[in-house]
Amino acid sequence: VQLQAYGGGLVQAGGSLRLSCTASGGTVGSYAMGWFRQAPGKEREFVAAISWTGSTTYYTDSVKGRFTISRDNAKKTVYLQMNILKPEDTAVYYCAGRGLPAAGRSLGEYDYWGQGTQVTVSS
Repeated sequence: VQLQAYGGGLVQAGGSLRLSCTASGGTVGSYAMGWFRQAPGKEREFVAAISWTGSTTYYTDSVKGRFTISRDNAKKTVYLQMNILKPEDTAVYYCAGRGLPAAGRSLGEYDYWGQGTQVTVSS
């Protein structure tokens, strides 16, 4: 499975962006999916995850109420709607696929990774 993330960009604080991640070479409908991010000088961290059916979602505390993860299995695409963006959300965002239907919250649980898309939030 190959994952392609896109939709990043430069936005002012308080603004919104929607990231997308499209799968090829397999079917994202068979996998739980997650979003992670890595800021300069920091480790990659969990942001959000969604189960195969979409019935279960997880978020890191700092994005709860602002970010929403969703998926469209027919389009093999996972989304991350990001609202009320803050400068501390600035990072490269990566989508990841897990070879199991249940969502996970740690890097080691994911088998496939996209190339990342830059999100920059200005103050």
